[in-house]
Amino acid sequence: MHFVDSKGILTRHGRYYGMNIYRGCTHGCIYCDSRSRCYQFTHPFEDIEVKQNAPELLDAALKSKRKKCMIGTGAMSDPYMHCEENLKLTRRCLEIILKNDFGVAIQTKSDRILRDIDLLSEINRSAKCVVQMTLTTYDDDLCRILEPGVCNTKRRLEVLEEMQKRGIPTVVWVTPILPFINDTKENISSILNECVRVGVKGVIDFGMGLTLREGDREYFYEALDKFFPGMKERYIKQYGNAYELPSPNAKELIGLLQRICKENGILSRPEDCFRYMNDLPEKYSQMSIFDL
Repeated sequence: MHFVDSKGILTRHGRYYGMNIYRGCTHGCIYCDSRSRCYQFTHPFEDIEVKQNAPELLDAALKSKRKKCMIGTGAMSDPYMHCEENLKLTRRCLEIILKNDFGVAIQTKSDRILRDIDLLSEINRSAKCVVQMTLTTYDDDLCRILEPGVCNTKRRLEVLEEMQKRGIPTVVWVTPILPFINDTKENISSILNECVRVGVKGVIDFGMGLTLREGDREYFYEALDKFFPGMKERYIKQYGNAYELPSPNAKELIGLLQRICKENGILSRPEDCFRYMNDLPEKYSQMSIFDL
């Protein structure tokens, strides 16, 4: 872990802004796209770069905005890694978002987010909060292999339940799905049935597959050799050096996802989920109060 003073914290994406308080990750997920060389890391991925002045930058940036909007975080680097327990930079940024009446869409795989459920609830009452969780693998043993440095899927479902109790809307990312590993009907249906049970607002999937780029591919294949002997060769034979690696079962699994979501009133098209997460209606807070 090393500390830097960043020049900026917010990046505009249409109607909302994104921010990354940290760069790198300690979760160790074998498929992580953020390892890709296109992101131009100048330090080892596990040597977390901490933007120590993130709260001050965020406060100054939000004070200068005339129009309130959603602030997204967690797309590139999980805001609730191990270092957040002591640094509390994510919590400080949430306090600033609340103070300035902005909304937040926060993505994580960690149950450490429960530490800040008080702030998330307040943001949801005053503006809007959407909590996003990634769920790829229902089997605990397989989850420990694919996502070794973070709590398992069962625990993440408990986090979603707690958010539901507070009236905080949730969205689940069912991605990536790894061909020949977790691309089974049993796995996907188990995850989706739990999404129904805990009342998620939307489910995001990008075609039931995996993407691999330079930097990410090497790390992934090394993990395959360690945990799934012979699987790397199967991938190379099936996909060569492709960027997109759709599951051979993709059509069936996408149909299953769409059917379960439609039957239960859950958003399933990525564009609908992103529109929901990124929009901050002017009257959201009033509606939320009456809905709770």
